[in-house]
Amino acid sequence: MSAFKDTTRWLMTARPQLAALALVLGLNMVIAPGFLELTWSDGRLYGSPINLLNRAAPVALLALGMSMVIATRGIDLSVGAVMAIAGAVAAVLVNSGAPWPVAVAAALGAGLACGLWNGVLVAVIGIQPIVATLILMVAGRGVAQLITDGRILTFNDPGLAAIGGGAWLGLPIPVWITLAAAMALIVLTRRTALGLFIEAIGVNPAASRLSGVNSRMVLICVYMVSGLMAALAGLIVAGDIRGADANNAGLWLELDAILAAVIGGASLYGGRLGLSLALLGVWTLQGLKLAILRSGLPAEYNLIVMALLIAVILALQSPAGGRAWRRLTPSRREIAP
Repeated sequence: MSAFKDTTRWLMTARPQLAALALVLGLNMVIAPGFLELTWSDGRLYGSPINLLNRAAPVALLALGMSMVIATRGIDLSVGAVMAIAGAVAAVLVNSGAPWPVAVAAALGAGLACGLWNGVLVAVIGIQPIVATLILMVAGRGVAQLITDGRILTFNDPGLAAIGGGAWLGLPIPVWITLAAAMALIVLTRRTALGLFIEAIGVNPAASRLSGVNSRMVLICVYMVSGLMAALAGLIVAGDIRGADANNAGLWLELDAILAAVIGGASLYGGRLGLSLALLGVWTLQGLKLAILRSGLPAEYNLIVMALLIAVILALQSPAGGRAWRRLTPSRREIAP
């Protein structure tokens, strides 16, 4: 009974996101009538929906971490650079003869270290999140280039390549990684007090600190989770192309992650955490990209559409936008007979 109530409550909360996703999928079906067709070959599923989930996996991982950061009234602009660092570390280690699990562990450790760096700058030193993470956004690409000596470093390790291009039980491994990460973070934030602490810090950092919340530790943990998710995304991208491209891996994906989190209902004013809704935002964004590409419009329109969406959503989330929305949508008490 409790699960039914939770599902009903989630469906009521997710109505705008589900409607947006349905609209984008319908648009794709109009542009490409066979969009929802699935085929089975060589032990795995193929089709546009599977391709959508697979290609959205790196951004989905970034959006999960970004949603937690945004809920604390912060931002993480370094996730793309952390992806490049993680891919470079993994590629260098497997090419030097290290087993792929060791390379993966080292890459994830690098992501955690990057998140720790951001968390210390924000929580301990007190630098504004956008400035603190901008430092690593700029320097991180340089670090990745130093690791790879400024060139695209390829590898042939089948274990590392499978992370980005393999399949299990019919679905691509990146999809399984995304679902596993999402479930782990949802359990962590909703079955423990961590989610409440994150939202409390976003609503009022001073009040949460006076209430006994260790704000510094929570912020550091949140940025470390964001770094870990970025490292996972970097491993997927590196495994997909069987190489580490320090210049282009994760380039501008921080914009996608922020937009997906905001489409999922995250407020840049903090205090609102919805990881499952962030996934809906990612799939909506990826579906929109597919629709633009299938329509024959140049790929550059993606950036224009995303920028316009950010402007509209932020306007609606602003105090003035909220007041205008309340005037246009009277409450039930006002329209009751």
